[in-house]
Amino acid sequence: MNMINADNYKYSEITEQIIEAFYKGYNTLGYGFLEKVYENVLFIDLVAMGLFVEKQKQIKVYYKDKEVGEYFADLVVDRCVIVELKTAETLCKEHELQLINYLKATEIEVGLLLNYGKKPEFKRKVFSKKKNLI
Repeated sequence: MNMINADNYKYSEITEQIIEAFYKGYNTLGYGFLEKVYENVLFIDLVAMGLFVEKQKQIKVYYKDKEVGEYFADLVVDRCVIVELKTAETLCKEHELQLINYLKATEIEVGLLLNYGKKPEFKRKVFSKKKNLI
């Protein structure tokens, strides 16, 4: 029997819209701008698509009910997808782990890592909050 993990497809319609806007901005501007420029362009395009977008959304990290740090996610879309932007040569494991940590620190389970490097690239990450039932 083939089991499909439904979590991997959560919010796929929204992530598809984000990826579409990512390529639209990249194809228009090309490579070489600062991350903030791409963030602003993506924000404009996502809002134009009718999505609710928050820029530089604060994420607090807790340990034993004590706040131990904070991050700022580049974009949070429709309160259900964290978008982390990079302008690196290529995506690396550290970028992916950063996004996964953002997901761990929030109630949000889906994230997109978008790289406006020499070659555009993206990765979709899911961190399920469900408890494993035995």
